Amino acid sequence: MSKHILFVCQSCNDAAHKRIKPSQGAQLLEQLNTLQAQDSPITIQPVDCLWMCSRACVVSVSAPNRPTYLFTDLPLADSAAALLQFGELYRNSHNGDIPWKQCPEALQSAQVAKIPAV
Repeated sequence: MSKHILFVCQSCNDAAHKRIKPSQGAQLLEQLNTLQAQDSPITIQPVDCLWMCSRACVVSVSAPNRPTYLFTDLPLADSAAALLQFGELYRNSHNGDIPWKQCPEALQSAQVAKIPAV
């Protein structure tokens, strides 16, 4: 099966928390790494910037020949487990299309973009 990657911006902070260290993105990355199972087929890949600098937390989910999902304004407290759940739905889907009703509730308050596969 293709490689499925969860890209996590590790430098982002929302506008109200610009000076927080470690950044909200780094905190989310740590939560994801803590919760992820050792044998997970989903790769968590930290990135320095996803160009959404005032919209923490920012994550994209991508795989070859599948749409890419971009999540912004993720609530730090509830997102890690929901992102891993979304990653599993994405990986197990036939073509990467996730119906909105199946999207974990914690992610439904975030800003989401679905970018078609190339």
